This record gives sequence, structure tokens and C-alpha cells, in this order.
Amino acid sequence: MVLPQLRGAPYLRLCNPPATPAPGQGRFAMSTPTPHSAAPTEHSHDGAIAAIAAIASLADAALAQRVQHAIDHKTKPLGALGRLEQLALRIACILGQDKPVLQQPQMLVFAADHGLAARGVSAYPVDVTWQMVENFMAGGAAVSVLARQHGLALNVVDCGVARDFPAREQDPDDKLPQTGQPRLWRRKLGYGTRDCSQGPAMTATECAMALRNGAALVRQLPGNALLLGEMGIGNTSSASLLLARLCGEPLAEVTGAGTGLDAAGLARKIGVLQEVLQLHVQAAEPLDALAAMGGFEVATMVGSVLQAAAERRVIVVDGFITTAAVLVASRLQPAVLERCVFSHRSGEPGHVRMLAHLGAEPLLDWQLRLGEGSGAALAWPLLVSACAMLGEMASFAQAGVSTRSQDA
Repeated sequence: MVLPQLRGAPYLRLCNPPATPAPGQGRFAMSTPTPHSAAPTEHSHDGAIAAIAAIASLADAALAQRVQHAIDHKTKPLGALGRLEQLALRIACILGQDKPVLQQPQMLVFAADHGLAARGVSAYPVDVTWQMVENFMAGGAAVSVLARQHGLALNVVDCGVARDFPAREQDPDDKLPQTGQPRLWRRKLGYGTRDCSQGPAMTATECAMALRNGAALVRQLPGNALLLGEMGIGNTSSASLLLARLCGEPLAEVTGAGTGLDAAGLARKIGVLQEVLQLHVQAAEPLDALAAMGGFEVATMVGSVLQAAAERRVIVVDGFITTAAVLVASRLQPAVLERCVFSHRSGEPGHVRMLAHLGAEPLLDWQLRLGEGSGAALAWPLLVSACAMLGEMASFAQAGVSTRSQDA
């Protein structure tokens, strides 16, 4: 399948996407698992790194000054709208517009299974991943409800779910999607990653293909805002491992209960993750760590984040797992962070520290830990309000309202 280039020159050119068999006709032919060695192949990610275009800083002092001046002269005391003003300035700088308008926002929910789940790191069975994908498509999940409420196009991406999904009307690769219906994008790299307590979760080639798939998908989507979501039993383990490796945080302090493990289950999870971290001690670079201990959905998300940043889309980040993808992307291209709005601080202990490493101040702190993109969807109206304030609120001069007395 040839992916159309709808938004200019390709951002990642890594390798062709895998052939997609008809539903029910067997499994994808995954590459032969690498030997159970923690050492990544030397220069194994050079091709992927070379294909990632440089992302420039958005620094534009003149634009920022104009927008701040406009905000300061709205009919209100200086700074009276608090962080809404900061949010409006950030969106204006991301989009490069004095009066930014958010258009055709796209919610992407990346789904995949994890081989590590067989080690009991989650309170739920792996079948929940595919069952929740069906729930997304049926419109019954939290993110489905919130996406409908706020007019977000819901895109569900099968990056590596351990099950085939039947063809349906809203398959966008077959026909135009139905208006207001969730869309299923088939970008399966395998039926879940390998068990990373025994060897790398994925090969360098699979990691590169995931990056390419994520970038190509964003190029196909309209709009100037991307909201990140995910689904995958066991993926909080990948997020904790990436945080521990890339930021040097103690694993025991950044690993939480995930889907609801009890104390014994959490202790078992930490023990397993310690084994994984030690096994992959040489996987220190971002893509090495991602391939060794990440997930297909996380890797695909990294590609989407890089592409969205290159296109100057507003990237609305959800919780722990989506922030882990942004962490990896920012280690490859630091200016990615200038395009991000962090929606909330989750109840996962690792998320607090990850946000601190990224210098991020989230909009909400409601102890959310569902994932799916639910926090990003909940925060979305704040972005809409910020733009409305900047574009529609009158200035003192326009409204004929007196400004503050000079001697007050």
C-alpha cells in the first residue's frame, strides 16, 4: 500500500509498511526474535536516526511580543485569566498565528499488546486490549464519549494488537470514513511485542517501521491539533522502564499499580521490571531503549509526535504512557517540547517525575489514570477557550473601557 503524501515532503522514509492480511487469515510474519542478549546491535538505529528531520525551535520574539501585548490589553486586569493567558500564548506560538484557530482536531489512540504482560505485570488479561479497541469502535469507552462531546475525530490505530479485527464501514484505507464515526487504522507490526524480560521487545527494523507508520499516518490526517491516547495491557511497565533508563530515576519509585495491582502484585511488577532493566543495561540511547523495552504503540506514537511537531501541530499529551513517547521523541529532537500541551498530571507516580524532567506544567491535576486519551480530551475545551479569548475578547480601546489609573 502506498501512503499518499498529503502534507508536503515525507518526514520519515524508513521502510515499506508490512503487507496486511485479510482478517482471520493467520498472523503477521514477525521477524525472527533476536537472541536473548541485552546488547543492542551497534549502529542498528542509524537509518532511523538519519531519517528524522531536524525540528527547529519556534522562538519568534516578535510574534510572542505581539500576542502578549494583545492579551495584556484585553478588558481585564493584567494576568487576571491566569494560566489561560499562558495557554493562549503557547498555542499562538505553536501555530505561528496572532489569532490562532484550532481546526479539525484528531484524537489518536495507539493500541498494541506487550509480551511482558505474560509475567503478571498487569491486573488485567491481555484480551482487554482488543476488547477495548472494539469498545472504542462501538463508541462506549470514555475517550469515545469525550471525543463525541468535544467534536474530536477519533482514530484508533492497531499497532500490534494480538488479534485481527474484521473489516468495517469506517476503515479509512478502504473508503472514506463515515462522518462522526471512529476510524480504525491497521498498522500492525506483529501480535504484540516479545517478552522484554527475555530479550528485546522489538527489532531495530520493527522500531524503525513503527516510527515510519506513525509519521505517515499523521501526514494523512487533516487539522492542526493532535491529541494522544493509547491502549495496551502492560504499557505502564514500558513507560516506567523508559523513564528509569532515559532519566536515571529509581525504578521502584516510578512504578505504580497501573490497572489496579494490589501490594503483592506491585512488588512482583517491580521485581520483573528490575530484571528487564538489568538485562538491557546497554540499551542507553533513546531508540535502543525504545526497541528493547518499549511497545509497538509507543514507538508508533513517537513517529507521530515527530511528524506533528515538524508540521507545527499542537500536540496535546495525555498521561504516563503518551508522555513516555514524548520523552523519547524529545531526546531525538528537543524542540518537540515546544509544540506540546500537557493535559494532566496522572495518578501514576512516575508521571510526576517524568513531567518534571520535561519541564512540563500540566493543565489538570485530577488523579486520572485511565489513559485512552481521556485526559487530553477533558483538557481540550481549555485550548478552545484560550483561542476564543485571544481572538474574540475585546481590548480596552475596542470596548471603550477605561484602563487602570496611572497613579493607582
